[in-house]
Amino acid sequence: MGKSLKAVTPVKAEISDVIQKSIADELGIEKGDILISVNGIVPQDLIDYRYLCADEYIDVEIKKCNHERIILEIEKDPDEDLGLVFTQDTFDGMKRCKNKCIFCFVDQMPPNLRDTLYVKDDDYRLSLLYGNFITLTNISEKDISRIIKMHISPIYISVHSTNPGLRKKILNNPRAGEIITQISRLADAGIQMHTQIVLCPGINDGKHLQNTIDDLAKFWPQVRSVAVVPVGITKYQKNSFLRSYTPMEARNIIRDISSLQREFKGKLKTNFVFLADEFYLLAGQEIPPYEHYEGFPQIENGVGLVRFFWHDFQKNAFKLPPALKTFQKFYFVTGISGEPVLRPIMKKLNEIKNLEVSLIPVSNDFFGNSVTVTGLLTGHDLIMGLSEWRKKEKGMPEIFITSTMLKFSENVFLDNMTVPQVEKVLNCKINVLDPTGTAIIKAFSEKAQT
Repeated sequence: MGKSLKAVTPVKAEISDVIQKSIADELGIEKGDILISVNGIVPQDLIDYRYLCADEYIDVEIKKCNHERIILEIEKDPDEDLGLVFTQDTFDGMKRCKNKCIFCFVDQMPPNLRDTLYVKDDDYRLSLLYGNFITLTNISEKDISRIIKMHISPIYISVHSTNPGLRKKILNNPRAGEIITQISRLADAGIQMHTQIVLCPGINDGKHLQNTIDDLAKFWPQVRSVAVVPVGITKYQKNSFLRSYTPMEARNIIRDISSLQREFKGKLKTNFVFLADEFYLLAGQEIPPYEHYEGFPQIENGVGLVRFFWHDFQKNAFKLPPALKTFQKFYFVTGISGEPVLRPIMKKLNEIKNLEVSLIPVSNDFFGNSVTVTGLLTGHDLIMGLSEWRKKEKGMPEIFITSTMLKFSENVFLDNMTVPQVEKVLNCKINVLDPTGTAIIKAFSEKAQT
């Protein structure tokens, strides 16, 4: 009896959109068409696609919606984009995470949410394209070789600990102890890395944290930064040994990391290690200045996001109108940790004549009170948290929420409630803003025109 063949994930580079007036648009490529090959090579992902298209002369094979196959001979400027957008950027599927990390947020999700919220990826390609963190425990030798050969850089790595035994326990994966060997190999190849440590009280903090940071600093400048973020705990957490940090513990961590930053500034001319904003907010301490974050290499990880937000608002505050034509009243809804972030913004907005803006912090009932970030508030939380406020308000009040509460490009909360559904229950108008100071200023400049 012959050996069974390993299943191969089919490649399907389906086109979801074509940029207007692009090369692809002019050649008649349409939404729903499928990219088959570039120069006879089948791209496995967006990285392959971009690499293969970075020539002046390329042959592109397309499968049309009517199943007709055509080959287009294209002459273009080097690195000029064709204008194709794909339904997903990994054409051969996503590499799934096989770890069972003790703090995995996906494993702390309630049941009956949309399927995509339970997907755990550990795909190095998404690390390059979107800054997703990977553990390197689900990566093959072929993947490592490709990263090195194509110089896929930078990548973002979840380290948590460089102690082999401890990292195995944290990730629940026997391969987790290889992290220093893997980082060393990537560093030798010139691959740049940004790393993170999800800090858990009594597990990988204290001396373990010091050792992990010191180990990673040995790979500077290939390891460009280390972010230290506090573990997130929901009411669905099954590991009783996990808990959140206290304000006093947060202050101690800030003190210790500040000391390390001073050392690294002297030796490496960089802070190297950065704390997530949550530590400063929990401790009730001032967020570091703009220059502290050295270009904000891990802003998507919540490192310096508050300072960048304030800086953006202050830089553009001169665009705010001095007054509104008629009196208008609005409310900003935020998570508990977002209240001190928005407070100085509200103060500035209330200097505008005929404008009154108030802040409503809402607790997270859906995931539990230990979750305080605004982006994890659900439609259910808004309805629960605003019920008493709504009884006191007359007419049709207007509130502002951040788009981070919603599914990307859709008006859907994590609990599958939609913005119109919440508006109907609360009988109010909901304005959705991007989480930037510029977006707030633009919104109220537009209000001044009404």
